[in-house]
Amino acid sequence: MTAGMMEGGRLRRALLGAMALTTVLAGVAPAAVAADARSQQWYLEPMHVEEIWKKSTGKGITVAVIDSGVDPDTPSLKGKVLKGWDASETDGDETDDYSGHGTSIAEVIVGSGAGGGLRGLAPDAKVIPYRVADTERQNQQDVNAFDMEEAIKAAADSDARIINISMSSDYYGEDEREAVQYALGKGKLVFAGAGNNAKKGNKEQYPASYPEVVAVAATTQDGTVADYSQHGEQIDLAAPGSQIPGYCDKSLTKYCLSSGTSFSSALASASAALIWSIHPDWTGNQVLRAMLESAGRGEDWEPGTVSTKAGYGVIRPNAHITRGLGKPGDPNINPLTKESTGGAATGGATPSADPSGSAAAPSEAGSSAPSATTSAQAPDGKPTDGTAVAGSTENAASAGEDGGGSTGLVIGIAAAVVVVLAGAGFALARRRRTA
Repeated sequence: MTAGMMEGGRLRRALLGAMALTTVLAGVAPAAVAADARSQQWYLEPMHVEEIWKKSTGKGITVAVIDSGVDPDTPSLKGKVLKGWDASETDGDETDDYSGHGTSIAEVIVGSGAGGGLRGLAPDAKVIPYRVADTERQNQQDVNAFDMEEAIKAAADSDARIINISMSSDYYGEDEREAVQYALGKGKLVFAGAGNNAKKGNKEQYPASYPEVVAVAATTQDGTVADYSQHGEQIDLAAPGSQIPGYCDKSLTKYCLSSGTSFSSALASASAALIWSIHPDWTGNQVLRAMLESAGRGEDWEPGTVSTKAGYGVIRPNAHITRGLGKPGDPNINPLTKESTGGAATGGATPSADPSGSAAAPSEAGSSAPSATTSAQAPDGKPTDGTAVAGSTENAASAGEDGGGSTGLVIGIAAAVVVVLAGAGFALARRRRTA
């Protein structure tokens, strides 16, 4: 492995969730720690998960988790982790979580809650782990310099319909971008955390900032977009990301509260799994369009605009699953890029009660990969003067839509800058930075 290869975009990759831990749930018996961690999942109740789970639990859907590895032996993940692949080619395999981050993300998505562990938003979905290296591991061991793009391609060739990437890099990579396009050509949905350095330069992060990836920002417990969450034209959705319980470290012995768009991406991926589970014949484009159209925006959100802080709004799987908000639309057109994804039918094998997922060898993206543009476009609507203020509960927003109930989450994006988008054919190109 040459130094030039190592400079290919992963030297400064860091786990999005690697922020200062604000609360450590320790000093009591393990069972009590676990129970307390479950009680700290504040976002589940306002999302009305009990109502959602009566109709969908994510059964039949598999999510690829590209991260630090996923331990299949935690009580909450027993029987939920399928065979994956260690793309980093370092010591151990994809079931050896070198930081605890990937296992936390997996539990947030599919955890059963067994043994007092975390309850996933899509508890009957399953995960396939793909291990890649972060900066610390790169400094400790020789790693595969192309682990991220190879992991994305392997996930694209697996039975997973959704790919979650709660990791980021400062650098644009053409091979990595092509891997994402390959995944879209295979009918997958790719979600990634937008990044946690809004107050430290707010530099675009990748893969979240590729136009084909759903970039997810983080909200706080009061519903406002977190001040650390990256913002800009690349943001597509927002989801809870602050004060979320996850494993403190690789020992997987106790939970800590931390904040980051890692969790937001995981919850968006789980939301997609819930919707796809009840619409197994939909394409990824249709699932994503339903998510964008049913997202919570607040009563002051200007129609036809996309916020640079929250994108199309805060995820609300309940709004679609129990109230029918959000229509599927064209199965072959990506709602973000407005480009064809090659007519992929459904993002993987037909869902079943016990889907299997194995890591296929990475393959090269061929002519079937979409030729997406670097643009984003909102539904047609009224242009604004470039600013919007949203500060109402989702109850007020949803009442204006269908008179239905609220998810209980609040959107409070004070003076949020929005991308002005209106009229057929108009799109604002996203900024791009290369390494």
